[in-house]
Amino acid sequence: MDVVDAHCHIISEDLTRYPKAPIGGKQSEWAATRPVTADGLLGRMDETGIDQAVLVQATTHYGYDNSYVLDSSRRLPERFIAVGTVDPLRPDAAENLKAAVGDGGLAGVRLFTSGSTVPTQGEWFVAPETFPFWEQATELDLPVCLQMRLGPATGQLVELLERFPGVKVLLDHIGYPDIAASPARAGAEVATLAVHPGLHLKLTHRNLERLQDAGERAGDFLGPVVEAFGAERIAWGSNCPAAEQSLPGLLALAQEVLAGLPERDRREIFAGTARRLYPSLGGYGS
Repeated sequence: MDVVDAHCHIISEDLTRYPKAPIGGKQSEWAATRPVTADGLLGRMDETGIDQAVLVQATTHYGYDNSYVLDSSRRLPERFIAVGTVDPLRPDAAENLKAAVGDGGLAGVRLFTSGSTVPTQGEWFVAPETFPFWEQATELDLPVCLQMRLGPATGQLVELLERFPGVKVLLDHIGYPDIAASPARAGAEVATLAVHPGLHLKLTHRNLERLQDAGERAGDFLGPVVEAFGAERIAWGSNCPAAEQSLPGLLALAQEVLAGLPERDRREIFAGTARRLYPSLGGYGS
């Protein structure tokens, strides 16, 4: 089966060319203890049978400097694409975004919100200062990965999707729904968001581990979510190496949890959705 890893990270060993610049000054624990380079990730992908991967900017390691994901995707465009980050609060955010995409540039962007030290009140990703950024992302048809937690911030997410109905938002880790407490309640919460056609879900180990723990009750979450969104709006990502498991283990986890879905749905989740969101992935491996 064609597999695209829609969410992984890389860290260079060359600190001179790619210096640390974490937002807030705090480096992620995984980046310090189990980093993986682009070549290292490529080896793991070959071992696992993963055709292509989306290199998501390690914001808590490189901040807004997208050099490493861009250089890596340009060096191996048949295997990698780059999703970087920009500061949407800057007055020139729209111009910066437009300049960052295009041939050999970013295929998407990510906004990291939970734990962010950006000095604004409330959920800054929907502050009026960000509106030019969202307008530009809509105009460019550029997917925006949004790392946030559902709950108090869900209202701001809905406000964003209603204000910019044409924007494509890929909700990282499905917004961390509380599957452990109640798969059915968490599934219903997520399913209600499907009325916004631009919203897509990124399914990772953070959700899959909870679903594995839920056993037979996993269907109480997956059923309503897949029915509401359709598999064509859900993409799998490993979160390697932030996840502690090996890449083969992370893929096996996803395959185990999703084994009960129709083959067509699994094809969409493991590759089809990512290929539509990121056309620069092309048809490799399909």
